[in-house]
Amino acid sequence: MIKQQQIKQALVAWLNETDILMNEPIAHHTYTKLGGDADVFVFPRTIEEVKAVISYCSKESLPFTLLGNGSNVIVRDGGIRGVVMSLKHLDKINHTGMLVTAEAGARIIDASIYAHDQSLSGLEFACGIPGTVGGALFMNAGAYGGEVKDCLLDAVVVTADAKVKTISSEDLALGYRTSNIKDEGYIVLAARFQLEAANSNEIKAKMDDLTLRRESKQPLEYPSCGSVFKRPPGHFAGQLIQESGLQGKGIGGAEVSTKHAGFIVNKADATAADYINVIKMVQREVKEKFGVELEREVRIIGEA
Repeated sequence: MIKQQQIKQALVAWLNETDILMNEPIAHHTYTKLGGDADVFVFPRTIEEVKAVISYCSKESLPFTLLGNGSNVIVRDGGIRGVVMSLKHLDKINHTGMLVTAEAGARIIDASIYAHDQSLSGLEFACGIPGTVGGALFMNAGAYGGEVKDCLLDAVVVTADAKVKTISSEDLALGYRTSNIKDEGYIVLAARFQLEAANSNEIKAKMDDLTLRRESKQPLEYPSCGSVFKRPPGHFAGQLIQESGLQGKGIGGAEVSTKHAGFIVNKADATAADYINVIKMVQREVKEKFGVELEREVRIIGEA
């Protein structure tokens, strides 16, 4: 393995030195406030810089991880080896007619707000989703009856061999909390959403209603990764967890939320191991009580 300082020395050929962090605590970049250190954490500012990092990692056979807003991921306590990339500087949003284009590092919430400001409807469902646009495409994020695939036209991606391509929504195989982005080795750079003209007051009223519902039901006062489990066919994960008597139960500093059973919160300096063990406990108890396998929506990455 190439040493960290060698990686940094190579990357400064393309990136600002201040955009390359060594042994960076990933807990600073995740909603759960969990995770060990990244060997090298980079924050490119242009597409060319993104391509340069990908090409370098491929050439040197370095482990590479793309981290979005850290809202739907658990990073294990051992951290992540190799190079971790954030696209937070690629966050521009604009529109032409009824097409809104958002770069991958923009928050999907901000894309929703921008659409409202242009009197464009179709992204209201995303007004409370904390992830980035890239992350929203990666998992076909959704809430309150809407999801990314409902309005996504296409995406600009970098392929595994550092080529930039535009991929149609249909070719991203968007399903329930899934896509083929990981399998194809794509890194999303931007997305185009096909929206509809509507009254801005009506759009705002819908967004306000969804925000109120979210704030009244979700434990936003504690760090968490949001909804942990996918909806099992014919059931609701939160209801099964609640009826299993698991709310308030936990391991270490992590516990099942008493406000919303579908959430696991970092109540008191939890470790990633605590959090993951609570997930396993919930899956085991629900399986024993109801015979239902709960599948994780949240991703778990990194070293134990």
